[in-house]
Amino acid sequence: MAEAADHAPVSTEPQARHVIYCGVCTLPPEYCEFGGTVKKCEEWLEKNYPDMHEKLYSEEAINASLSTLSLDAQKRAAKDAAKKAAKAAAAEERLAEKKASSKILIKRVERNKRKYVTAVSGLEAFGLDLKKVSKDFGKRFATGASVTKMAGGVGEEIVVQGDLSDEIWELLVEGEYEVPERNVECVEDKKKKSAA
Repeated sequence: MAEAADHAPVSTEPQARHVIYCGVCTLPPEYCEFGGTVKKCEEWLEKNYPDMHEKLYSEEAINASLSTLSLDAQKRAAKDAAKKAAKAAAAEERLAEKKASSKILIKRVERNKRKYVTAVSGLEAFGLDLKKVSKDFGKRFATGASVTKMAGGVGEEIVVQGDLSDEIWELLVEGEYEVPERNVECVEDKKKKSAA
């Protein structure tokens, strides 16, 4: 009987595995090299999972993976890695340049006599999700806010009911969104009266 207790029944059902996914590219860290954001992925992994970072990106791990390649393949791998790093750096530089040159327009549009709506456009350039920002505006200012297509089909804008241009400017510049002040512009748009 004592022997029966020592031999616990072995489960034949598959056990669930805990898989870690990268917070940058959403792939498992072993496959981050196939995405376009290897450097950011490596920084994220080092910050959040240092033991896995050590396992994947230590000198020993890199040397072990390179030792299985031929000399020509090693040269190609080094050349490809340098090319990918240069490409990622150039993309990051372009994104920063685009961010610095883009503007967020806050327009106060007159609807009827003393009724106004505030339209905010250009938030996409700063990596802000329009639906989430719209929902935040609606909750924060206790008013209706929606994402609508701009005239001409150029992009999307957030339309907030009421004259909230100053409050939205403060929230974008000094609040949690931290957009540089030089990139936010307030404009007043009046409805033209019909010549009837």
